[in-house]
Amino acid sequence: MNFEQLFEAFKGKKVAVVGDVMLDTYWWGHVERISPEAPVPVVAVDTKEYRIGGAGNVALNTVALGAQTFIISVIGADTNGDTLTKLYQEQHINTQYLLASTDRITTNKIRIISRNQQMMRLDEELTTDISTDLQAQVLQQVELCIANDKPDVVIFEDYNKGVLTEGLITQLIALCQANGIVTTVDPKRKNFFAYKGVDMFKPNLKEVKEGLNISLEAVNTTTLSEIHTQLQAHLQHHISFITLSEKGVFYKDATEANIIPTHIRNIADVSGAGDTVIAVASLVYATTNNMNLAAEIANIAGGLVCEEVGTAAINKQKLLKECALLLN
Repeated sequence: MNFEQLFEAFKGKKVAVVGDVMLDTYWWGHVERISPEAPVPVVAVDTKEYRIGGAGNVALNTVALGAQTFIISVIGADTNGDTLTKLYQEQHINTQYLLASTDRITTNKIRIISRNQQMMRLDEELTTDISTDLQAQVLQQVELCIANDKPDVVIFEDYNKGVLTEGLITQLIALCQANGIVTTVDPKRKNFFAYKGVDMFKPNLKEVKEGLNISLEAVNTTTLSEIHTQLQAHLQHHISFITLSEKGVFYKDATEANIIPTHIRNIADVSGAGDTVIAVASLVYATTNNMNLAAEIANIAGGLVCEEVGTAAINKQKLLKECALLLN
């Protein structure tokens, strides 16, 4: 396999990421005293840092691999939305199909940290479904993206924050199918069985067990293939791609089923690894139509970002080097 040629081909691909976007805010400070008002520490804030979270982290990963990437979502017409939009633009994520609405607020996860320890997290968000009017606007933005930019793959990134409603999901999948666009999804519990007919369905094992309401004694190709059959009865999708934490990843398509074990890593932080896995698997599959290769490379990528503290986009050169070392 010529991985340099494959990675070069990513530059010619276009990705649309649709789903729940959010701003990750970090307040770094130090504690010198307890508050006289209540028995809580007083954190003197030294620095503030803003990062891209949620579906935007998937977009960060596809951009990092060289693909032209569009983010399609709803944010609030607020300061946090302005900050998030600016972050996208700095990272060369296209925001022309991003909607700002006075009916919503931009999801913001504020983490207060002292001595490298999280003291508290504050969440600013609305998690109710977006209005039917906003759903129509999101559908229109995806239609415009398809007409103007012709994405090769649409990634649904669902965090149960209300952008991806059941009705909108159905309409978007039908739209993509009508235009021959690959569809992949990283689902959450609420709309777990709404993604009927997608190409790639990528839950983690915990989400599968909760969604199907099953317990699993042994994790092997046979039991996971049975899970694929159960999922397919609900979804009529093409490929199941299930992440198995430290055990690696499993995929099953029309012709084969396989568990790909993890490679030994110095794990620092697993946050954001799922975003990297769906981003890499979607891009590789859209480029090659080879699910085994997509699973192998996504598995390596997920391990690599776990070596970084905090959510981190994949390093293209590091991933290329690892693929050449481990897969040839």
